[in-house]
Amino acid sequence: MTVRRDATPPGATASGPAALLAAVECVLFDFDGPLCDLFAARPAAEVAARLVAELCRTGCDPGVAASGGDDPLALLQAVGKHYGVGGTTAHAERCLTAEETEAAAGATPTEHALELLGVLDAGGWDLAVTTNNSPAAVVRFLDRHLPAVLAAEHIHGRTSDPGLLKPDPHCLVRALESTGSTAATAVMIGDSPADCLAAKAVGVPFIGYAVHARKRRALEEVGARWAVRSLRGLVETARQRVESREPGVGPLPAGVRG
Repeated sequence: MTVRRDATPPGATASGPAALLAAVECVLFDFDGPLCDLFAARPAAEVAARLVAELCRTGCDPGVAASGGDDPLALLQAVGKHYGVGGTTAHAERCLTAEETEAAAGATPTEHALELLGVLDAGGWDLAVTTNNSPAAVVRFLDRHLPAVLAAEHIHGRTSDPGLLKPDPHCLVRALESTGSTAATAVMIGDSPADCLAAKAVGVPFIGYAVHARKRRALEEVGARWAVRSLRGLVETARQRVESREPGVGPLPAGVRG
């Protein structure tokens, strides 16, 4: 696979997040971060602790189970690396899926995220979710907030193989295929180094979402060129493109394509 650094869509006449979004036809979103705080009401550290207890109860090596610290996904990756794809890893993945799906019921939408999804959908962009979380959690979250925006076939999340979690680009490749898009006509919005590395691996331009300086530095360390502290500017960019293509069009309601 050829890695193309700092890929820029052919239609972009200037560099920067706004120019990228305005030039592409497909937007790939990470889930936990850019779209919501998944564990807002069900803290990740508590989820990890419950997973460790359950895995130890069912015979998992305690050292392996505890090696993920307070990060449930890191725990799953550690189990998968030690045990491979099989019974113990499958049980850990099922337990994590149940926890994430329950957490999605109380997840807090990221500021301006639902508005951005609605405007992009109304403006005709192809949309997909590319996440290390369970697709079931994404579906539950979107069903609560924007049930008409993203079809299930465009939600690409964790499989039974933890080795395919980002930074492996597996979910991005699936998203490009499901939307009929190419790397050159897409952009990814994510908040982690793994998101950035996965996008780089397939040549998809990347916009980092970094509320804090620490997150921005982490993205810069893996080569992220652009990052935003808020999604508000991207909402305005999307609205402007819709209005420039269809003069006289006012704000478009979420879920209605232009």
